[in-house]
Amino acid sequence: MAYRYVSCETIESELANAIKYITFTPDPELPALLKNALANETGEISKDILNCMLKNIELAPKIEIPLCQDTGTLVVFAEIGNQCIIEGPPLPEIINETLIKVSKELYLRPSIVKDPLLQRENTGNNAPAIVHISIIKGDTIKLQIDQKGGGAENMSRLQMFTPSASSEDIKNFVVETVTLAGGNACPPLIIGIGIGGNFETCALLAKKAILRPLSKKNPLKEYAVLEQEILESVNATGIGVQGLGGKTNALAVHILTAPCHIASLPVAVNLQCHSHRHIEIII
Repeated sequence: MAYRYVSCETIESELANAIKYITFTPDPELPALLKNALANETGEISKDILNCMLKNIELAPKIEIPLCQDTGTLVVFAEIGNQCIIEGPPLPEIINETLIKVSKELYLRPSIVKDPLLQRENTGNNAPAIVHISIIKGDTIKLQIDQKGGGAENMSRLQMFTPSASSEDIKNFVVETVTLAGGNACPPLIIGIGIGGNFETCALLAKKAILRPLSKKNPLKEYAVLEQEILESVNATGIGVQGLGGKTNALAVHILTAPCHIASLPVAVNLQCHSHRHIEIII
């Protein structure tokens, strides 16, 4: 078996460029969805806010000011090929060192505290990142990188349903979650839903679901239909842009599933704000 060696310097360079990019630039499909929402809105306040969001997307990369003041928690889903050997420190260490350097270079607001409950002292450098690693076949490294803001993350929820729960029950749970969030999650939203696995994996599924390309439909027709039904129900709440009313409370709903125990039906909902900042790189 032939192995491919990748230097830590290569990973640092690629990762630094990726973090810089998403700091100023959202998902490339996001502006079109916001423009579509603008065309459908009738309220002047909602129209004004959507116009501001579009102007912000236009200006952020030009003047190199972050798309949102909350540059979030850096979340990385890493898939490492079993024929790939990283020369240097372990991948999480490389990611954190790169994050610290980029945060200092771009003057990013430090948003991470060392202890979650007691002193809550800020690390001052946005580290550590949240890193999920899996091993796959091949000789490449795939990194899905997300800047996840705290406001939307705070409004996410998880519930352990019983197997007797229906699609309608899950839809109602998602709508309830979004309704409870109101304007706190900074809508319009991207909604990630994880169904199956167990307590922890359904939350990971929901987080990863928000990274799916916005225009890509679920490959399973039944789930694609459920996604559309949930989107329509969420938008029918009237919560609207930034919680100030209107027709657009969410732009997309994505579902990821996994096998689960016969006695379980875990469901997690992870909300993403309108500053939808993520990128995928392959090294």
